[in-house]
Amino acid sequence: MLPGPKGSGSLIRGQGEALKTGRQGCARIDEFAQVFRSGFGFGPMRRGLGLADIGKDIERPLGQAVRSPRAGGKVSGGAIMATVVVLAVVGVSGAIALRERPFRKPQEVAISTPKVTAAAETAAAPPALGPVAAPKPEAPAKTGGPQIIHVQTEEGDGPPRAAIVIRDPSTIGQNLKIAHIPDKALIEASETGPLPVRAADGRRPFDVYARPWSGGRGARVAIVIGGLSVSQTGTQAAIAKLPAEVTLAFAPQGNSIGRWMQAARQSGHEIVMQVPLEPFDYPKVNPGRNTLTVAASADENLKNLHWALSRTTNYTGVMNYMGARFSADAAAMEPFMAELGKRGLAYIDDGSSARSLAPDLALKDGVPFVSGDTAIDAVQDRGEILKKLDSLEATARAKGTAVGIGSAFDLTVDTVASWVAEAKKRGIEIVPISAVAIDPQKG
Repeated sequence: MLPGPKGSGSLIRGQGEALKTGRQGCARIDEFAQVFRSGFGFGPMRRGLGLADIGKDIERPLGQAVRSPRAGGKVSGGAIMATVVVLAVVGVSGAIALRERPFRKPQEVAISTPKVTAAAETAAAPPALGPVAAPKPEAPAKTGGPQIIHVQTEEGDGPPRAAIVIRDPSTIGQNLKIAHIPDKALIEASETGPLPVRAADGRRPFDVYARPWSGGRGARVAIVIGGLSVSQTGTQAAIAKLPAEVTLAFAPQGNSIGRWMQAARQSGHEIVMQVPLEPFDYPKVNPGRNTLTVAASADENLKNLHWALSRTTNYTGVMNYMGARFSADAAAMEPFMAELGKRGLAYIDDGSSARSLAPDLALKDGVPFVSGDTAIDAVQDRGEILKKLDSLEATARAKGTAVGIGSAFDLTVDTVASWVAEAKKRGIEIVPISAVAIDPQKG
């Protein structure tokens, strides 16, 4: 059955109450909107849908859409405040970025100080750049004196990027830390022991075993003290007391020459080997075992020479022990000097014989040559030895170089050691014997 008027009335009353409740809600919303605008300072909107209009939407028929209100002509206060805040933040950030940095560690400036070296050093290339071509030094035009060598840093570099190396052959020598270790490339095995020989690449014992020196051209004095290895205590004292710049000469008849050679080289001394040669009063005056004589054949003399040379290693040349007659005989001296040139050794003449043919033969056979100026200890007296040493200094100041020859007597060793210390203070450079040699190979 359809509902009667009572039901219809109830329905009408229900709708009326709903409308009444909606109007009350809208009124409250309108009051809240007024309070909100007054509390935050927003003015009334000129256009658009107000909060009070929400109640009217309830009374609109269903299905009729409300037109979207156009945007107001006035910018809202919230947008203005947001814009101001954003601009303030940007301004502060910019000021911090552009101002000085008091709270940061100042940037460190790296200062590179060039390091002067005797030879050019090749810098290691970064892995990302790949391998770099090795420097290609130009071949020097000559071997004597200081040379300027241009080194290209890269393949195809121009001159502005090329390195320049100043090379002085006077500084060639063995590293003193390994000076006591023989270079295997400079050794020839023999029945009597190791013989010195030129290396396959042309290096000579004279160059490799030389003691380095400054290369200066001031007054230079070379002193050779011979007779080492004959007396064990005397040899030990000479190695310990004599300055490293003094050259030591070993007698082949001595004992433990290999051990003393290592001690001398570790102390920085350059060394030479003495070879007994025939004097005029031979055999009344006998230099010792395996003396080279004028009467012997060339083969026999070379055999005796090889015995003396094989007694030890790491020396730059040989020095005569006596030999006034032998050195004046061309037939005996020529094979001897040729053998030294073949093996890359120097010849030191003690200067005791004015008739020696050594200077001319050394030049002919390409042998580095040195002749002594003074025998410093012919008289075993300290005063006399000092006079001889002072005469060496005068000669060096006049000619540039001077060579003194002595023996390993205790008095000689002590006197030379004290004189060298004083001579250095006066500007005299004490150099190894190889530093004053005339080398035909270097021109």
